[in-house]
Amino acid sequence: MVKAKDIVSDYNGYDYKKIFWEDADRKYEDAADRMAVKKLLPKHMDKFVDIAGGYGRLADEYIPRSKSATLFDYSQSELDDAKKKYGKKLNTVQGDIYKLPFKDGEFSSLMMIRATHHFKDIDKVVAELYRILQPGGVAVIEVANKRTLPRIARYLTGRTKISPFDHKVANLTDVAKSGFYNYHPKYIEDIFEKQGFKIDKVLSVSNFRSAGLKKIFGTKNLVKMEKGAQTVLAPIRFAPSIYYRLVKLGDK
Repeated sequence: MVKAKDIVSDYNGYDYKKIFWEDADRKYEDAADRMAVKKLLPKHMDKFVDIAGGYGRLADEYIPRSKSATLFDYSQSELDDAKKKYGKKLNTVQGDIYKLPFKDGEFSSLMMIRATHHFKDIDKVVAELYRILQPGGVAVIEVANKRTLPRIARYLTGRTKISPFDHKVANLTDVAKSGFYNYHPKYIEDIFEKQGFKIDKVLSVSNFRSAGLKKIFGTKNLVKMEKGAQTVLAPIRFAPSIYYRLVKLGDK
């Protein structure tokens, strides 16, 4: 049973779809996520699971590619919303991210998008993802990046004491302004590799996530710009979201 103190964000009873995505006009961010998922997920998957997938925002991207698709989340109300929309096309499972209710090697592919910033112990989460994936299986994981250009600028001009350059996890507790846990790319990549994952491909995602840029260019133009930027900007790891396609090399 997960303890209340370990829950960074409980979405039970919270209308995540309406409040976070629709009311806040995050069409660009949604399009950027979908673009990355389409590029990184295998075109044909046997048994797939979307970890911490909420109400199934991205289910349309993976259900057509999967023989069997499962949505896992802590929030039962989010899972209920997904079930209402997708019915038998999508299995739903509620549980604790640190003790996933799945067998070793149960899935051929998995993904976890916009979730890492919620986890108090990312090492344990990665270990669980590794455990439930079969050898040779593919994991697509999005990571909240602490080394973004805006944060570098704020640090260099003295507006924040949180360094975007060191490898310490940034514990950002002001939810309205900063989110929760953010990670240096090298830190998270070391965790992936030590666990036994091979980093197969990296994408830079939501490169133009800015209210100002939305007003200047508009969502459609930003999405067009994003299309080419995801691959080109990947080596510098400066975007708010860094996407990884990982391959499980085998049990240690």
